[in-house]
Amino acid sequence: MKRDRLYSPKVIKQVLDKFNFTFSKGLGQNFLIDGNVVRGISQSANITKEDNVLEIGPGFGTLTEELLLKAKKVVAIEIDQRLLRVLDYTLSDFDNLEVINQDVLKIDFDKLVEEKFGGEPFKVVANLPYYITTPIITTLIEKRLPVKSMTFMVQKEVADRMVADPGNKQYGSLTLFINFYATAKAVVKAPKSVFIPQPKVDSVVVQLDLKDDLPKVNQEILFKLIHGGFQQRRKNILNSLTSDKSLYLSKDEMGLILDNLGINKNSRAENLSLQDYINIANIIDV
Repeated sequence: MKRDRLYSPKVIKQVLDKFNFTFSKGLGQNFLIDGNVVRGISQSANITKEDNVLEIGPGFGTLTEELLLKAKKVVAIEIDQRLLRVLDYTLSDFDNLEVINQDVLKIDFDKLVEEKFGGEPFKVVANLPYYITTPIITTLIEKRLPVKSMTFMVQKEVADRMVADPGNKQYGSLTLFINFYATAKAVVKAPKSVFIPQPKVDSVVVQLDLKDDLPKVNQEILFKLIHGGFQQRRKNILNSLTSDKSLYLSKDEMGLILDNLGINKNSRAENLSLQDYINIANIIDV
């Protein structure tokens, strides 16, 4: 007889009772329990039998189960040792799973990719605890690992910042960081009601497709400009872009650069596109 899927409320209750499991607020544990969202994540990531998948934070394995049904191999990183027994029980039918009990913020990703995937490309899928969202995404992007795509469940506020357009109040340094390395799009909505326990905010699944070729620019200068611009985003762009003294640029010099590029000196940081910041950085770096 075919058993119920792990995201079934009945199965979730059985698992909770069997292991007397209590959720950890400190680890940001909010487990996904909705089949439509689970399938939406897998479909958005386009998981096939050719794919290796790195999952971060499997919880009870509701999303992991869907990934295992479609992927070649899934490596799941779980910090909570209590969940190892749970996952061994809930996902016992699968032989293409490996669970690593470790803090994802401390993992040697280069070693992991070589040992677990044989250096092959992989996809990242994760329902990330809110408190580690930005550090994890930043680390995975900057490492320039052989990642095909990243599909993350994140707090709606963070998703809005990732996919914002210039001029939008959510547009900021995170938007530009993501846009430099990848193209981002929101693919699945996840209201707070699809989690147990329910968080206080809604979530959104964001897909990042990493760029093969990055813009040619001095990245140190570029991100100093972006950081300066949004650190003092209420100031006009002339003042905010000269706030980082390590760039050794006076307001007169920055004013000439902005004039040369046809950028209004009274603009704010959120009015400039990524290409605008790249153009400024390239002039500075001449």
